[in-house]
Amino acid sequence: MCSESSPGRTARPGRPRSPEADAAILLATRQALVELGWSKLTMGDVATRAGVAKTTLYRRWAGKNELVVDAVAVLFDELELPDLGSLAADVEGVVLQFASILERPETKTALMAVVAESTRDDALRGRIRSAIVDRQKRLVLIGRERAQVRGELPYEDDAIASARHADLIFDVVAGAVVHRALVSAEPVDREWARDFTLLICTGLQATA
Repeated sequence: MCSESSPGRTARPGRPRSPEADAAILLATRQALVELGWSKLTMGDVATRAGVAKTTLYRRWAGKNELVVDAVAVLFDELELPDLGSLAADVEGVVLQFASILERPETKTALMAVVAESTRDDALRGRIRSAIVDRQKRLVLIGRERAQVRGELPYEDDAIASARHADLIFDVVAGAVVHRALVSAEPVDREWARDFTLLICTGLQATA
């Protein structure tokens, strides 16, 4: 599990960062989002909840958009891909992990808020992509490489095509789980995860 300090952020000059302060700030941000919603959330409110000065927040984050995205990003940094012995087991395992994170009230509220706000803010959309999407694509790369070593998937010689396929796999998995859990509000249980995994793996092996 990753710490609450986000490696995607650019360090600001000054005193060394405190991981404990970062964790308290990001937790306070998620709690405030659940209670207040995006529109009423302020940097001052987060500072009060976290027990830090407002200047401490601004030394770390330029504004609310950056802060909220990082507060969401650390939740998804909890995702792991343990080797469960097969491509199907690995995919099913990470789908269930992802769904479990999406079930948390703070994840639902924060993710829906930043996605909605990003439709009007290109910079925010870019930050979501770099802090959340690009960081979590590592799981696709790990899973695919592991499946290639096992002989379940072939190696790809074309680096551009390989990167494009990784993007597509991520979009399909993340999009389906988010839609199921947050848009349709249907359970992502083991039965659904197993059926979805079969569909994904069949498609991957067929295209390979």
